[in-house]
Amino acid sequence: MNFPEHLEYLYGEPSSTAVIRTEPDDFQVYENLSFEPEGSGDHVFLYIRKTGENTDWIARQLANFCQVSPREVGYAGKKDRHAVTEQWFSVHLPGRSPLTWSLFETDTIKVLKAVKHTRKLRLGSLTGNRFVLRLRQVTDAVALQERVKHLSAGVPNYFGEQRFGHQGGNLTKGAALMNGTLKERQKHKKSMYISAVRSFLFNQLVSARIAEQRFTSPSDGDVLMINGSQSCFQYDADDQSIAQRLAEGDIHLTAAMWGRGRSICTDESAAWELQQLQPYTELMEGLERLGMNQERRSIRLLPGNLTLEQEADDQFLLGFDLPAGSFATSVLRELAHVSAPARGLAVQEEKA
Repeated sequence: MNFPEHLEYLYGEPSSTAVIRTEPDDFQVYENLSFEPEGSGDHVFLYIRKTGENTDWIARQLANFCQVSPREVGYAGKKDRHAVTEQWFSVHLPGRSPLTWSLFETDTIKVLKAVKHTRKLRLGSLTGNRFVLRLRQVTDAVALQERVKHLSAGVPNYFGEQRFGHQGGNLTKGAALMNGTLKERQKHKKSMYISAVRSFLFNQLVSARIAEQRFTSPSDGDVLMINGSQSCFQYDADDQSIAQRLAEGDIHLTAAMWGRGRSICTDESAAWELQQLQPYTELMEGLERLGMNQERRSIRLLPGNLTLEQEADDQFLLGFDLPAGSFATSVLRELAHVSAPARGLAVQEEKA
């Protein structure tokens, strides 16, 4: 099966190129929890700054240091290795004497804060992340500065290429799962392959809406999502406030995360989505057989607190906030063609 790689740009293809991740601190991520630790309980929450280390490795080191099972360590989201990131971890230490956390520190690990809480930290317990990215060797500084003005109005909420694996391997294996030629016993791998297929189908719908200039133009049967929530409602052509709310970013159009069950998308919009996904009927049916429930996802992503600081003629520092479950690559691809030395572009996803 062919998986087209091209996705439409909302503001046209960028003219500038740039390099990221020359140094670890060129890519910084700061995690925002969805709650405040209570200050008491059997779980210790640690706010850790890590440089050049991945999240799972830190979690294993914490388990070894505390002499507990890895199951007793939690985190809210995975962060990329090739970056400087600050994120929360939790360790279940009931009845234990306080540990000296400075002994856990290394040149690449710093414990910035330790506070107790009553429950383990779970995946997705985030409001989002703050990204601070240094863009080097920018070839068209004027074009980049002009394009950044558009980003606050939104970018396509594409799933990033890291969702699909190296050279699309996760997507290929997902398709094999759908047609029965691959059996996968490891649950986390199976989930990863299924997610790649659903994400691919979603991206195709978003790209098609942009190509047909339907990105902010609702049709009969479309489903809208309230910004900052998963709350959805069906488009009502008689509601005169819809156009203004779309323009202000209060609501967004949605596209299908395919699965079984009747979609709340109906009429013209439902027919249009089925038409766009017709080449992938086998994948759609496979997702339904595997028990995935049909859901909706916003097609627009709003970067918050967007900043751009010029550090040199060809160097900029870009900052923005993103909600959990979205990808920094979605912002970067609308700004410039970016690359990274020897590693390619890989921004770790944040799962809601």
